[in-house]
Amino acid sequence: MGNGTSIGRVRGQGSAHSGTHHWLVQRFTAIGNLVLGLWLAFSLLRLPNYSYTSVIDWIAHPLAGTAVGLFVLSSFWHARLGLQVLIEDYVHEHANKFACMALLNLATFAGAGLGLVSVIRLVLGAHQ
Repeated sequence: MGNGTSIGRVRGQGSAHSGTHHWLVQRFTAIGNLVLGLWLAFSLLRLPNYSYTSVIDWIAHPLAGTAVGLFVLSSFWHARLGLQVLIEDYVHEHANKFACMALLNLATFAGAGLGLVSVIRLVLGAHQ
């Protein structure tokens, strides 16, 4: 079976089956981003004007606030999944990979948290 070559060592071992879930979740978040992004664009186009008060009144409605919050979560989750693949493919040293993944998790969770807190404050009326 040719143990000396790279292909000889992996031939017959089958798939690792670890990438399918990640691939599917990335596609699902992309579909969610598309649907929510289109909804956001059309909702904003339907506003009478783009004054601060008009936009705040729009986002204060439960449906709009929930959809914007879901868009924030889905966008950050999708970005994290894509950047994770980038790090896994191009950062080869274990310590650097660990540091990059830790920084990626910190940045995406902090960004999503800040976005959600901002939307929640607007929905609850703390925008004054």
